[in-house]
Amino acid sequence: MFNFKEDKDHATHEEVDVLTETGNPYRLVVWNDEVNSFEWVIETLIVVCGHNPEQAEQCAMLIHTKGKYGVKNGEYDELKPMCDAITDRGIGATIEITA
Repeated sequence: MFNFKEDKDHATHEEVDVLTETGNPYRLVVWNDEVNSFEWVIETLIVVCGHNPEQAEQCAMLIHTKGKYGVKNGEYDELKPMCDAITDRGIGATIEITA
């Protein structure tokens, strides 16, 4: 975005950065465990988070290999019901503040 200034003899402009998106301040994190199957985690991500099957499978693999993975970003009020639904299915999940 440009901010135009005029003095009496010249019109000038300066470039100004404008914050247009604040991002999503929270992340829904799903934790790996030795109890739940890949299939159950994938199904949960599809049903609860609205992931497509490929996205859910990729998330499940990352959860398995990294120990946890942020499966969705958003506002707290949006993520809290998802977190509760995941934990109701016996899968560990938390909400973290993003940096």
